[in-house]
Amino acid sequence: MRAIRIDRFGTPDVLGLAEAPRPVPGPGEVLVRTVASGINPVDDKTREGAIGEGTPALPMTLGWDLAGVVVDGGDSALRAGDRVIALSHQLGTARGTWADLVALPVAAVAAAPRAVSLVEAATLPLPGLTALQTLDWLAVSAGERLLIAGAAGAVGGLALQIARARGAEVDALVSRDAQIAFARGHGAQRVSTDPADFPRRGYDAVFDTFGAFLTEAVADGGRYASIATQAGPVPDLSARGVRTTVHQVREDGAGLAELAGLVDSGALRLRVHAAYGLQDVRAAHERFRAGGLDGKIVVTF
Repeated sequence: MRAIRIDRFGTPDVLGLAEAPRPVPGPGEVLVRTVASGINPVDDKTREGAIGEGTPALPMTLGWDLAGVVVDGGDSALRAGDRVIALSHQLGTARGTWADLVALPVAAVAAAPRAVSLVEAATLPLPGLTALQTLDWLAVSAGERLLIAGAAGAVGGLALQIARARGAEVDALVSRDAQIAFARGHGAQRVSTDPADFPRRGYDAVFDTFGAFLTEAVADGGRYASIATQAGPVPDLSARGVRTTVHQVREDGAGLAELAGLVDSGALRLRVHAAYGLQDVRAAHERFRAGGLDGKIVVTF
């Protein structure tokens, strides 16, 4: 069985295609043949060795996202041939998805959206669940005002669409002028590259995807969530009655099913910047590192 593994940290040159043992699913697990997987910032940081003590032991198989086809559904309701998506918490379990076959807990797996290809569906698990779970924590209801910092990125772009589908009024901070059209086209009202353009105390909730720390924008009694773990904790806003968190994604098959439903209903549109074959994984990482993407980089198996 083929897997993309590293035995040392460094540039994309450390990535290699290696033979790995065929996984044997245990109780409550399903065996999935990988069709495609996305490259995420955590994959880049793990390869570089930037995670630190939270990194699994070497050699390791990388990858969090998975879109594929069930080979063995075990004792679950899934059957061989079913199209599925999944998230594997690679740092926590050392179970990477960049392999021909992956055994996963059935609770981490959901039916893939029917309206898109598995290559497109591979862009959904990690950024989609990060967006969904953070919005659930923020508990933004219909009619409330939400500000998303980084609203054209992989997570922010999905969060914008999910929040709009829930009836929230969304404003968007983006990093460059070329992203303004995307945010407006997906339902954001006020869109700017300048943090000063957003009203002070104007939002029931703020979703910060990159460490912008727009703390003055959240209203007293509001909610502020960051996913930028590298930027450190959100400043203490308890004196203003503001709840804060730095959210970290978790495996969540039910959440993936909700996301797939949004894709099938047309409320959530996925973006693939480019797809690379397994043999070109180093080039895929180089393109990811270059930035300026208008969608996800996908590796196909």
